[in-house]
Amino acid sequence: MDATTQTDVLNLRNLETKVGPAQLAELAALSEDMMALVREDMLKPHPRKNAPEYTSTQLAALCKIERARINYVANKGDLPPGVSQGPGRNRGRVFTLQEARQWVQAESKIKKRPQGKRGKIVAVSNFKGGSTKTTTAMSLAQGLTLRGRRVLIVDLDPQASLSSLCGLLPSAEVTEENTVLPFIYGDQQDLRYAVTPTYWDGMDLIPGAPTLFSAEFDIPSKVAKNVNFRFWDILRAPLQELAAEYDAIILDTSPSLSYLTINALMAADGVLMPLPPRALDFASAAQYWNLFSDLAASFEELQYVKEFDFVNVLISSVNPQEAAARVVREWIVSTYTHRVLPVEIPFSNVLGTAAASSFGTVYDISKWKGWAETYTKIRDAMDQVVETIDNKFVQSWYEGE
Repeated sequence: MDATTQTDVLNLRNLETKVGPAQLAELAALSEDMMALVREDMLKPHPRKNAPEYTSTQLAALCKIERARINYVANKGDLPPGVSQGPGRNRGRVFTLQEARQWVQAESKIKKRPQGKRGKIVAVSNFKGGSTKTTTAMSLAQGLTLRGRRVLIVDLDPQASLSSLCGLLPSAEVTEENTVLPFIYGDQQDLRYAVTPTYWDGMDLIPGAPTLFSAEFDIPSKVAKNVNFRFWDILRAPLQELAAEYDAIILDTSPSLSYLTINALMAADGVLMPLPPRALDFASAAQYWNLFSDLAASFEELQYVKEFDFVNVLISSVNPQEAAARVVREWIVSTYTHRVLPVEIPFSNVLGTAAASSFGTVYDISKWKGWAETYTKIRDAMDQVVETIDNKFVQSWYEGE
């Protein structure tokens, strides 16, 4: 850059003296336009996200059966045969997600939810942004559906990243009426009005949007008018009502102890905290548990004792090459002991970028063009997390039988 150009740039900077509402509105509009263009480019040639397809080998792995049984059952016509691909005897079959889930439900030995038992509600929560919280919530929900479960995901974060992972553009496509807000305001009797199907078979969504910030003003105003108002207990009953229709409800919360996060925690049967082995994340987690503990103690004084089926920490985004990560990992294990899940999610810059660039997770990638070992390592780890959490559901459902 020559001296003249530098002078011109400095002069332009000096011209901008104030930034007011009009300039902020312009920034917001530009951001939304760019998000729409980026999403459109990522999802080409389809206007919406599409779920992956599964080969016979992949389907056999999901069902935990031999590949030969896939052909045997498919030829009998007992289950969807998929679409044959390739020439002669070597041709394989490709199955849609919906077909794959039908196979899992029929062929796998995974225990079903007993009649009369409601599904389990899990809050995925962390104080700090960038903790893989939303990706974990989405992956957990997808993984559970691949075990034959019917899942509802609820976006309680005004950033609405979970809704974005479902292919929505929250600020443009999700209105206040589509979120939990009408129920909080008292305009709806339950949450069924907000439930919407997603691109992923077996997974429904109550979307989020930036307007969820309104709850942080509405709820305290109710407390100001009625000191006996149970501000922490707004969502428990309607979520439990919906849980009768689902095997699992996964709640994605904001990275703060907001009123909506408090409601999520108080409604949940279990809490899962994704925790990357980084010093700032570890410190943030300590603050989280301190505040959560104080909150629970204050509720106990009001004769409200909250108990969870499980509270677990998931060590995520683990890079074994980083010496600092190894040290912080030891802190996490020493601190949370048996509450740390026996599986860790590895870090992969390449795979993470591939998933993020398509607004997806490891489960959205059906054909990985990179190093197969990288994909398999992360996919297997997430499968283990899903199985561990699902086993906790089953244990609770069949307890005492």
